[in-house]
Amino acid sequence: MKNNQKLQNDVQNAIKWEPSMRAAQIGVTAKDGVVTLSGTVDSYAQKVNAENAAKNVIGVKAIAEDIIIDYGISFKKNDTEIATDVLSAWKNNWEVPQDKIKVKVENGWVNLEGEVAWNYQKESLKNAINHLSGVKGVTNMITVKSESKDILEKVAVEQALERSWSIKAHDVKVGVISNKVKLTGHVQSIYQKEEAGRLAWNAPGVCSVDNELAVIY
Repeated sequence: MKNNQKLQNDVQNAIKWEPSMRAAQIGVTAKDGVVTLSGTVDSYAQKVNAENAAKNVIGVKAIAEDIIIDYGISFKKNDTEIATDVLSAWKNNWEVPQDKIKVKVENGWVNLEGEVAWNYQKESLKNAINHLSGVKGVTNMITVKSESKDILEKVAVEQALERSWSIKAHDVKVGVISNKVKLTGHVQSIYQKEEAGRLAWNAPGVCSVDNELAVIY
């Protein structure tokens, strides 16, 4: 197990390695696997990049985030302008049924509600917002309701995990009941936990994934 100083240094270096990040803006502290990020960034995208960089570091079990977004006067937008930009960002995304999605913006925070057939559509809608000016955060409450008639097979999920270079599949236990997947066991990073969940969501017929993987290092 990494000591606190080693984990802090690894997260700092991971953030520095991101081309979009100015390292001096982000402060990092670490204690018993819990990493706290603080400081000021120029956009929501930079905030997400800092968090993702930390998630990739082995030994990070949880992230506390105290990052402030300061767009500056010239880049500030009101909620109506942000909502319009969100809809424009989705305009050419033919894979997503936009008529089933509702958008609400309050004080720069974007709330998404509605229903899609696949989890990748849910994530695509959220990711399209990350780089929009004025956005301070996103709450993605979109639900997945599979339209697939395929029978969800446990072995298919297991094989998908085995194909991943980043996951030790033998440390992950897959449970399937009806069209619901449950993941238990352990991984070494938050990124690996999220990646296992993403792969499970890709299974034809899945309607929910209960990701109970523990991050242990």
